[in-house]
Amino acid sequence: MNMLFNLIVVVQVVSALAIIGLVLVQHGKGADMGAAFGSGASGSLFGASGSSNFLSKSTAVAAAVFFASTLGLAYFGTSRPHASVGGGVMDRVTVPAAKGPALPSSGAGSAVPTAPVQSAPVAPVPQDVPAAPAAAPAAPAAPAK
Repeated sequence: MNMLFNLIVVVQVVSALAIIGLVLVQHGKGADMGAAFGSGASGSLFGASGSSNFLSKSTAVAAAVFFASTLGLAYFGTSRPHASVGGGVMDRVTVPAAKGPALPSSGAGSAVPTAPVQSAPVAPVPQDVPAAPAAAPAAPAAPAK
């Protein structure tokens, strides 16, 4: 499968380079001399040369190959073996015996540790913390007239 993935990547890069080259080689509809001087043929729906030529058809084929290879890369990028029903990533995790908590030997298969978990000691709060300052004194009242 790795060889197929690499082949699809090569096809995608080649088709992308082909699209870039074909688009740069083509000339736009406004590039004709007649378009600069108001010729009627350049104003038609597809121009004077018809609906398409070899370069535009080649660009369409290269774009189709590019999109197909993109879909193939997306498929191979997301396809992975399906987990069993009810299984997930955490079911495949292994805990080393020296560092992990002891699991109960009951047949229930629960992952509850048997030993209590100890927390880190908490520093005591000092009791001689000064109180917050009192509110500022009220401003004197304005003299009455």
